[in-house]
Amino acid sequence: MLSAKSLFQEILDHDESFALFCSIAASGEAQGGWENARIAALVPDSERALAPKIARHGADEDKHGRIFNALMKRRGLDPVPVPPETDYTMLLERHGIGLAHEQLKGETPLSVADIVTYLAHSRVTEQRASEQMRLLRRYFADHPDIGRAVKQISNDEDNHLAYCHEELLRLARAGHGRTIQRTLRECALTEIRVHRDVSLAVMARMGRILHWSKARSALLAAGIRAQYAWERLAGWRRMVTLAMPERRDALGGPAPAHAEFA
Repeated sequence: MLSAKSLFQEILDHDESFALFCSIAASGEAQGGWENARIAALVPDSERALAPKIARHGADEDKHGRIFNALMKRRGLDPVPVPPETDYTMLLERHGIGLAHEQLKGETPLSVADIVTYLAHSRVTEQRASEQMRLLRRYFADHPDIGRAVKQISNDEDNHLAYCHEELLRLARAGHGRTIQRTLRECALTEIRVHRDVSLAVMARMGRILHWSKARSALLAAGIRAQYAWERLAGWRRMVTLAMPERRDALGGPAPAHAEFA
């Protein structure tokens, strides 16, 4: 039976596919850590109170990258090169989503409009991350090798999503509502295309590693395209709505102590 659980279990059980999965995840998290650290450093004076939360967001992403690398190390595996067509964060940047890396490499302070762009981009991508980690948590929370990592990362992603909702609602009340909604829509429609393309590329790589039949690979590709069709029709709307989260001030205060994975 082809299911999300059985599919991931197959990837988890094979060293080469597991190394690819963790390497792609670690690379994306490290990139997110760098981006958030630079944004925190360039926050405009009017939004300085946001800087510690952005910095914590970045620290969480860095931590996730270390966790994925540690999971490989525990299996005696080394990180592998990330194929360009599977690099979700870089593909989003190339499509003009979020703040350009050239801008973040400079020292010019960001504008409030830039902060709106950053938060809208984060709200969309954290929706995806939160959903994916909840799926893994549902199936693998008790797994002896990855369960603790899955639960920790899932909790962090839920915090990041809550933070984006709260801060965007604050900025909407300050008069940026129309810009926020327009930016969210643009980000969401682009993200679902990039997610489709990355998913197809990742599954093609996994299929070659795990020697899937042409029929199985075609079935998985059809499922990815069907998901995209649903998201293009209506599913993208879940990425643009804003509601006050139950987790208030989710990134306020110091980051909780977590044991590092060795």
